[in-house]
Amino acid sequence: MAHEVAGWQSDSRCWRELAADDEGRPMHTVFPLSCAVQTYAWGKIGLDSEVAKLLTSSDPLAQIDPDKPYAELWMGTHPRGDAVILDNRIPQKTLGQWIADNPECLGSKVKETFQGQLPFLFKVLSVNTALSIQAHPNKELAGKLHAQFPEHYPDANHKPEMAIALTPFQGMCGFRPVEEIVAFLQKVPEFRALIGNVAAEQLERSVCDDPRGVSAALRICFTRMMKSEKKVFVDQLNMLVKRISQEAAAGKDISESSGKLLLELHSQFPGDIGCFAIYFLNLVRLQPGESMFLGANEPHAYLYGDCIECMACSDNTVRAGLTPKFIDVLTLCEMLNYTPAPSSSKVFAPMQSHLDPCVYLYDPPVPDFTVMKIEIPSSIKLYLISAIDSASILLVIQGTAMGTSTAATSEMSLRRGSVLFISANESISLHLSSLDGMLLFRACCLL
Repeated sequence: MAHEVAGWQSDSRCWRELAADDEGRPMHTVFPLSCAVQTYAWGKIGLDSEVAKLLTSSDPLAQIDPDKPYAELWMGTHPRGDAVILDNRIPQKTLGQWIADNPECLGSKVKETFQGQLPFLFKVLSVNTALSIQAHPNKELAGKLHAQFPEHYPDANHKPEMAIALTPFQGMCGFRPVEEIVAFLQKVPEFRALIGNVAAEQLERSVCDDPRGVSAALRICFTRMMKSEKKVFVDQLNMLVKRISQEAAAGKDISESSGKLLLELHSQFPGDIGCFAIYFLNLVRLQPGESMFLGANEPHAYLYGDCIECMACSDNTVRAGLTPKFIDVLTLCEMLNYTPAPSSSKVFAPMQSHLDPCVYLYDPPVPDFTVMKIEIPSSIKLYLISAIDSASILLVIQGTAMGTSTAATSEMSLRRGSVLFISANESISLHLSSLDGMLLFRACCLL
C-alpha cells in the first residue's frame, strides 16, 4: 500500500519544551503526529485534493505531485498507516508503540473496554471517482469472514463509520423507499429486464398488498441483479447508456432515470454491475458539516467530495461493484439491511454541546468513536480544549493558534493540517492568532 508521511514540521518554531517533571523527565502526554497519506486511484489529483492541501499547509516543504491522487489521510494506529510521533523527547517512533507502552493514556474505561487499543481510525478523504458498492460486517460476521478468508478480511472487528462533509459531498446510502425503486422499474426498461418481471411484480405488489414482505421482495430483486450473468447485465447496461446518451444529446430530461449519475459511473467503470445500483440506493448530498452514519450491513458508496471520516479500527469491507478489488457478491447480498428509507433519514445531525456552544457532537450509536466539531469564532482569542476521559486526535482544518497543554508543559504551534494526539484527561489552552477563527475536528471515545 503506497503511502507518504504527512503532517508537522518538528522544529523549534513549532514546539518548544517549557518544563519537566520532578525527576527531570520531560512530560509528554500531548504531541504532534505525522500521518500516512494513501494514494488510492480514486483520490483527487494533486492540489485539488483536500488531503494534499492539508499536507502542504502543515509542512511547507512537502512536495505534491500534480499528477498523483491524494485519497486519504490516516490519523491513528492502524498497522497499514500507524502515525509517526514528531517529538524527539519520545523514544517510541509510532503512536501504536507509544500507546502499547502507555495504555493509561487511553482513559480507564477505554483501556478496559478495548483491551488497551485505540478503538478508532480518524481520516480525511478526498474522493474524485466512486468508491465501491460495499457494506461492513457486524462483529459476528467479521469474525467468521476473518477466520475463513483472512487474505480478504484482515481482522475480526466490525467497521461502523461516519462521514462528515468538508466540501459538498455525494454518496449512496441505504435502500431507497420502495416506491422510488418501483418507479425506476417502470421507467427504465433495461433495469426491469435485468431484474425480471416475476421479481419486479412481486416488489410492486408488496407496496400495496404486503408491506411486511417489502424487505424480502427487495432482497430478491437486488440479489437477482447482483447475480445476473455478465453478458446479460453488460448488454442491458450498454443499451441503457446508449439510450440515455441519445436522450441527453437531444436535450431531453434524463433526471427521471438518474441519467447523469448513470453516465458518470459508467464512464468511470464501464460495463460494471454497480452502475445499476443507483436504482436501489439513495443518493445523499451533504453540505459542509452534515454527515452520514454507516452502521453494519448498510449498503453504501462514496461518489465525490471531501470529508472527515471516523470508524472503528478495522479494514473489513465487503464489495460487489464499482471496484477493481476483490468482490464477494454472495456475502454482500446475504448480509445487507433491506429496510427501505428516504435519503433524508441517512443524514446524521450533530448536537450542540450544552457545556460549550463552540462544540458540536457527532455521537453515533456505537461505542467505538465520537467526533467533535469545534468552531471557534474570531471574537474568541483564548479557548480551552476541554479534558475528557478518553484519548483523542485533533485535526486543524482552519486557523492558527499557539497551544499550551497543562500537564505536557509544552507549547505548540497549531495551523491548518496540524494533527495532535491528546492523552485522556488532558486539556489544551489555545491562543488564537488567526482573524477568521478556527475549525477543528476531534475524534475520541465517549463511553
